[in-house]
This record gives sequence, structure tokens and C-alpha cells, in this order.
Amino acid sequence: MRKLPCVGPTTASMLCLSSTSFLEGVAAYVDPGLPFISLSKGLELNTLRMMSQIIPQALKNPRQPFVALSGPSFASELMNKLPTALVVASKDKKLTNAAQQLLSSNHLRISTCSDVTGVEIAGALKNVLAIAAGIVVGMDLGNNCMAALVAQGCSEIRWLATKMGAKPTTITGLSGTGDIMLTCFVDLSRNRTVGIRLGSGEKLDDILGSMNQVAEGISTAGAVIALAQKYKVKMPVLTAVARIIDNELTPRAAVLELMSLPQVEDV
Repeated sequence: MRKLPCVGPTTASMLCLSSTSFLEGVAAYVDPGLPFISLSKGLELNTLRMMSQIIPQALKNPRQPFVALSGPSFASELMNKLPTALVVASKDKKLTNAAQQLLSSNHLRISTCSDVTGVEIAGALKNVLAIAAGIVVGMDLGNNCMAALVAQGCSEIRWLATKMGAKPTTITGLSGTGDIMLTCFVDLSRNRTVGIRLGSGEKLDDILGSMNQVAEGISTAGAVIALAQKYKVKMPVLTAVARIIDNELTPRAAVLELMSLPQVEDV
């Protein structure tokens, strides 16, 4: 833990877990003024809550200082001090400025943002889109298909996020489009790898059994259908991923279904 210069003597905790039980277990030991910087990119399946909602509720402190850290990054490149740009988001401007000062370095550029919802929902849903992108690779459907799919997926994320109160500019920024590009097009992505293997015909249970890291898009996909229904947003690409994971649809059937959708105006 390191000092946050703009919030006095408190320290900041960087949380990489999305476990409610863990947070509840440490609640009694947490300073009510302790800022949590969350690196987790996911949604709680049963409640559809994001980390900005999970942390204060689990710690029984609605005023718990919270910062979301997101953007296009692979941990291995950060560890090797390769140039990287990320976003810190909080409703508290002083807190985002403090986090920016804390984390910035000559190889890490940090931008600030007040749109916590946009940063969190983009960070969660891009993992589901990356699975779809991987399926395209696994099925050898080509670059044209990949471009069309990712463009559609970006639109779906924007439609949902703005219905949830996010700013469109957040979705087209580093934590949205930037993270989507990295996760969908680079083989280091765990979620893309899951999609490649699904598209190649492997069973999800076999894929999960062979992985030693978490692919957040698998669990987040389960929340996509519920979110689409709750906010009345059509999300054919992202909901197709959820149905593939639930064994309701094969990758090939999903492609046929998506290609047979009614023709629409490009918006």
C-alpha cells in the first residue's frame, strides 16, 4: 500500500478480486476512509452489480472511496515497463487526481474520468466481445467478418452503457474502444483465447479445465441477457456469446442467425 497524497494520511488498496465474501471478511478491519482502486472487470451475475456498488455494500459503508482503474493493458507489458495508457474513474475529482499522481510514471500515462458507470460497463462487456472475436478466429471466418463483428459489438456496448447513464465519449475512449481493440485483436487475451477454442469446436468445460487463469467474459456473459432485457437494448452479438456458453447455440448456428438478422441503417 502507498500513500495517496490528496486524501491525507490514508492509504489506498488496489483490489484485483471481485469476491464479495472476501470483502465482507475484511470489512471489520477496513478504515472507512480507505480508497479502493479496483482493477476488476466484471459484473456480479446474480445482482448485475458493478464493483463500485459491490465494494461499498460489502464493506457496509456507502461512502467508501472508490476508484476504477481500466484501459488497454496486459500485465506482462506493464511489468516490463512498456508504454501504457490507462484511465482512473471516480465521482470524486480529488480522488481521481490523487490516484493519477500515485500511479503515473514515465511508462504509465493515467487519464482521469468522472464516468464510473461507463468505465466499468465497457471494461466488463469488452471481455464478452473478445470471446466473440475469438470465435471468429477459431472458425476461420476472415477479417471482413471480424471487423463487422467488433464494430457491431462496440455499438451494442455503447447502446447499453448510455441507457445505464454512461457518456458516449467514455465508450469511444481508452477504457472502451481502446480496451476493446486490445482484447479482441491480440492473442495474449484470455477471453479471445477462450473464443478461439470454442470456435475450433472445443467444449467449454474442457477449456476451463485446462486454464489456470480467469476469463472474466465467461461469467459476465451470463449477465448480458439480463442487462439487455432490463434496459430494453438489442444486443445480438453479445447475447449470442451468452447463449453459446450456455449451450443453447453452437458457434456455427450463431453465425447463421446473426447473418440472417433484418437489414438495418448503420448508426
